[in-house]
Amino acid sequence: MMGDIGIGVVGVLIGGFLNGSWVLPMKRLGGWRWENSWLAFSILGLVAIPWIVALATVPQLGSIIAGASGATLAKVVIFGFGWGIGNILFGLGVNRLGVAVGYGIILGLIAPIGTFLPLIVLHPERLWTRQGLALMIGTVLVVVGIFLCAIAGRRREQEARTLAPMVQAGFFAGLVICIASGILSPMLNFAFVFGEDLQRQTTAAGASASMSSNVLWALTLTAGFVANAGYSVYLLGKNKTWGVFSAPSKPIGYWAGAGLMGILLFASFMAYGSGAIALGPLGGIVGWPLFMSMSLITSNVWGAITGEWKGASFRAYGFSIAGIALLIVAIVVISRGGNS
Repeated sequence: MMGDIGIGVVGVLIGGFLNGSWVLPMKRLGGWRWENSWLAFSILGLVAIPWIVALATVPQLGSIIAGASGATLAKVVIFGFGWGIGNILFGLGVNRLGVAVGYGIILGLIAPIGTFLPLIVLHPERLWTRQGLALMIGTVLVVVGIFLCAIAGRRREQEARTLAPMVQAGFFAGLVICIASGILSPMLNFAFVFGEDLQRQTTAAGASASMSSNVLWALTLTAGFVANAGYSVYLLGKNKTWGVFSAPSKPIGYWAGAGLMGILLFASFMAYGSGAIALGPLGGIVGWPLFMSMSLITSNVWGAITGEWKGASFRAYGFSIAGIALLIVAIVVISRGGNS
């Protein structure tokens, strides 16, 4: 059992690392507008790659989906679509409030909502056990760590004078958008936790336990694709940027970059799903704050490596280091609690 817990924690943390890295290739797609990059990523990362992997790793895929209960499929699809809307609102909120404040507010809601709502609904009796207390303490540390990282990023933005007037003028609207994103984005984890019946059917059909969530991810991400692709198509029409796809700006290489984004994102969910399954019955609950913590740590480290923190003060670095340190402590606390 201890070995399974260790494997599960490592799997979830690998997933978090990949999740904190998947946007990196977008930095190399400067010849495309945001909507071009996002539509290409949505097609490849939210539909093509998930279904290719599901077909390759899950026997009797069509029979599993046909035999699943309507209630389970409805939950997975609805939660997936909700996550897709939250993903769009994430971009809009960050654009209005800045990366640091927007990211901090959104992740500050994603971590506790994605953790405690499934726990309260499915396992309320575990809330006051040693495992439940470790989860609560760890999640509080995650939220405080996210807050410190947000302060660090805010100071960095102020010092670099990158806050545009529109960011400050639209603060209230941006705040509402970020809160909505923070409420909807955890639905990705709701799909995983509340779609457990689909995972059991996949295992019964002969798929390995580590691959049993691939059908669920394919359905969830396809539902999310509808929202993401729909908004991208709207922007392409509004900004008249369809022609960017055919412009002589390394289109094949750009599609490869969008595909790499999709591979990293889907691989992050696969690793998270496999790790969470190894963590046991509460895997999707215990694993979620670990996943979010590692994702934020990774994105901050990549930001420093790629020069986003160039010129930041030692005070800004101090807040960032303190936030990351708290996230690491949270990972330890939640991991140790998972052994109980």
